[in-house]
Amino acid sequence: MAAPPVLYLLGQNNIRFVRFLVILFLSSTVAKINPGSNLPSVPFAAKDPEVLTLLSSLPVDGHFSFHDVHRAAKDFGNRYRSLPAAILHPKSVSDISTTIKYLFQMGLASKLTVAARGHGHSLQGQAQAPEGIVVNMEALQGSGMRIQRGEDPYVDVSAGELWINVLRETLKQGLAPKSWTDYLHLTVGGTLSNAGISGQAFRYGPQISNVHQLEVVTGKGEVMNCSVTHNADIFHSVLGGLGQFGIITRARIALEQAPKMVKWIRVLYSDFATFSEDQERLVSAETTFDYIEGFVIINKTGLLNNWRSSFNPEDPSQASQFQSDGKTLFCLELTRNFDPNGRSAMEQEVKALLSKLRYIPSTLFVSEVSYLEFLDRVHVSEVKLRSKGLEQIQVE
Repeated sequence: MAAPPVLYLLGQNNIRFVRFLVILFLSSTVAKINPGSNLPSVPFAAKDPEVLTLLSSLPVDGHFSFHDVHRAAKDFGNRYRSLPAAILHPKSVSDISTTIKYLFQMGLASKLTVAARGHGHSLQGQAQAPEGIVVNMEALQGSGMRIQRGEDPYVDVSAGELWINVLRETLKQGLAPKSWTDYLHLTVGGTLSNAGISGQAFRYGPQISNVHQLEVVTGKGEVMNCSVTHNADIFHSVLGGLGQFGIITRARIALEQAPKMVKWIRVLYSDFATFSEDQERLVSAETTFDYIEGFVIINKTGLLNNWRSSFNPEDPSQASQFQSDGKTLFCLELTRNFDPNGRSAMEQEVKALLSKLRYIPSTLFVSEVSYLEFLDRVHVSEVKLRSKGLEQIQVE
């Protein structure tokens, strides 16, 4: 998931937490796969016309762009801007394999690096390849999505597919991925190459912990299937590997039964220590919420105005007296999944959980929505925050 630097409290998942810290450290690098070497090469200063001519003659189903490459020269971080020599728009996995295999056979002479680009939400230029080749993974969208029901349901999906499309298709079968990102307009391969973390991570781990199988194009251009039991070294390398060990082209993602309804709650704190202690208590408890996410709000417009369309204050009179403008506040966002027939039991459980928290009493905001509406509203909220320059910082 491409997002600002965050601190995630994963409760019992200590191994995953350590791995995520390593991923954060690696994300500060901007090295690219050089198919002819185990080390990233220094890109050459000018495009080699002969190499570009040879690329254009490769037998691929898709095509290369050599002129309109500016879109691939930036990402969401806006810190790096590097023009590639070409963009590959693959129609098939074999297009990616053919291209990388060709570059590998050329060896270091080509000096071309390769970067896979999804929706361009990387922060450190990971999806850019200065004077190299950017692979437009979104060109692989629509190459087929297969949903398997049963005791261990999963979805087989192209790495270039957006998570919002995965959600829409799986919900038709009453299913949903176990672990999400807050922003759903990201590609499957993009988040699996990072970590993919949201409010369910404390329970299920990040998205990279919920993958059964991958199809990968290696640095030699080989197309390989891998899992925890088959080609496990490649499997564990590419998950969270920032594209340095191969390009994920397809994934088998674990699913679960999608909840029917969601009790959606936000509470506010003015003291960070109290906020973080309550959050850690919740993620460590045996009985707790289904979604737990914390974030910092630098509020400028008034929370009641911001949340009016999604939430109702538990005590409207007290909430109207709460002055939030200009304050730095800490918010816990919580959900409890439920079936409408079990509403009474859910209400008792939520009441018991909230009674142990030390939030500002007048800042309890609640809503009841369908699961799809919850995910959609979280996505819309994330889009608004990004358009305003990321005034919200996650602390999960």
